[in-house]
Formats: sequence, C-alpha cells, structure tokens
Amino acid sequence: MTHLLRILFISGLALQGCTPPKPVRLGAPIEGYNHTSAAINRFSVNRGGGPNISPYSGGGKQNCCASLPVKWHPGLTVVVEWEKDPNVYDSINWPKPRYSDAWSKAAREHQAKYTRHRAVVPVARYERLGVVNVHFLPCNQVAVTAGLMMPGTPKYPYHFPQKMQEPATCPES
Repeated sequence: MTHLLRILFISGLALQGCTPPKPVRLGAPIEGYNHTSAAINRFSVNRGGGPNISPYSGGGKQNCCASLPVKWHPGLTVVVEWEKDPNVYDSINWPKPRYSDAWSKAAREHQAKYTRHRAVVPVARYERLGVVNVHFLPCNQVAVTAGLMMPGTPKYPYHFPQKMQEPATCPES
C-alpha cells in the first residue's frame, strides 16, 4: 500500500468511530383516551407521566415520555399505572362555600374513594415508533399502541367506541 492509501485507510477507520450508534430505545410522547365514565386523574407508562383525562374523552394532550424500543418485537409490554376517580361529578353536591371546612372534609372523603391500578400491557405491533396511545377501558382494562397511526384511521389496531359502559360484573383478572 502506498503511504497515501494507508493514511486514507487509517483516517477512514478513525472516522467510523465518530459515527454515533443508532438508538435502541427512544422517549415517545404519551397520550391517553378514556372510554369510561370515570376520570383518570393521572397515569404513567413505564413511569413516564401521561395527562389527566376526563370521562369519555382524550387525545390532543401529550406528556413526555415513555421509553420504548425503536423496533417493535413480540412480547413487548409496558407497565401502565393510573389513578381513577369513579365519581367525578360528586363535587356538585359538596357543601358551600368552596374551601370551607365542610367542603374540605367532603373533598378528603371523596379522594379516599380514588382507586389505583397497575397493569402490564402488551404493545400493539408498530413499524415506526410514534406516540404512545393508552386506551382506558371498562373493568380496569388497558390497551396500548405506540406507532405512527392515530385513532380513527383505518390501520389503527383498535376501534373502541368513545363511550363504553361498565358491565354489572367484571371478569376476574
């Protein structure tokens, strides 16, 4: 090898070490959809916080971020934790004036009825990592997607109605 070719070869090897590796995981924004009559006060996906969600609503608000693999693989799951207010409209009947001792007592009693849940949830197959969409369903069930498809589009993996009624009895999990 000529001296110039050796220098170019060594320079090329040195430059290869400067190329950053492609990430294996990325932080993806989190968005929630609530298909129930309860309020989702707070939730998280792999400890990344999602927005609160009123009954029968969702979308349009994103929080950052859930760490997920860039490439989907079979068996991929996330841990979803949430707090639920099953009686979101009870405050209408609380004593007046607001923030009085009686009102504060009613608020504390109401908050004591919040329920907390945790589920390990499979993530629907995705081609490219996008927004993490969490669907809250009756009976404390949860469905999760993390691709570029948005709810309501034909290729979106789930087509839940916006309003779902809680059955009289839920199956044992």
